Amino acid sequence: MTSTIPAISNGTLPPLSAGAQSVSQRIRKRLIDQDISFLANDNIAAFIQSGELDELEHEVADRVRELLRSLVIDIDNDHNTAETAERVARMYLREVFKGRYHHQPKVASFPNVKQLDEIYTVGPITVRSACSHHLVPIMGNCWIGIKPGDRVIGLSKFTRVADWVFSRPHIQEEAVMILADEIERLCAPQGLGIIIKAQHYCMKWRGVREPQTSMVNSVVRGDFRHDPSLKQEFFELVRQQEAMLST
Repeated sequence: MTSTIPAISNGTLPPLSAGAQSVSQRIRKRLIDQDISFLANDNIAAFIQSGELDELEHEVADRVRELLRSLVIDIDNDHNTAETAERVARMYLREVFKGRYHHQPKVASFPNVKQLDEIYTVGPITVRSACSHHLVPIMGNCWIGIKPGDRVIGLSKFTRVADWVFSRPHIQEEAVMILADEIERLCAPQGLGIIIKAQHYCMKWRGVREPQTSMVNSVVRGDFRHDPSLKQEFFELVRQQEAMLST
């Protein structure tokens, strides 16, 4: 079924008729009826129908407009914030939280014809996310180590998948696990290691306001988990990459 976007006047949606559901209510009902999780770091693209993302963008803009008014900002006369609601809605749905509302980028895998089994690392990959608790930025770097299995994917695809996974509200400990799940699904490596080093603006911008602190966490799976020498080799390769970048 294809939904249509109601006529828009002055940048806002018209009031819903009695008993009508907003697009967010329709999507939420669809998810609940099928017992699908829609936590902040879940992807719900498969449950958004054609046209609904545009409609959702208008609804979010309306809600942001009300938030600005509740903050006692004169959006009717302030030229700086007159279109802020539309910008914020577009930013959330199309950019910083696109990993929730858009399907995973297409990633082709190829047979490991030469049966390569030496580990390699990809990084640093810039990752950008937002803290689920305050919706302020998390920004940092990611390193991925692979011991190939029967199939391999191109190096650029790790960057695309990492960007898609991190473009959601997260806590870093969960983000690294979700990224590991996606990479295992895409190429089923014999061994996998991921390291994330990021700064959290919920600490830099508010709260303790500590500008230098970063968080580092990792996940290791398969041969990286069971063979300490492989795990150590991965960590050493990352350390060497960091050293090279700092010189």
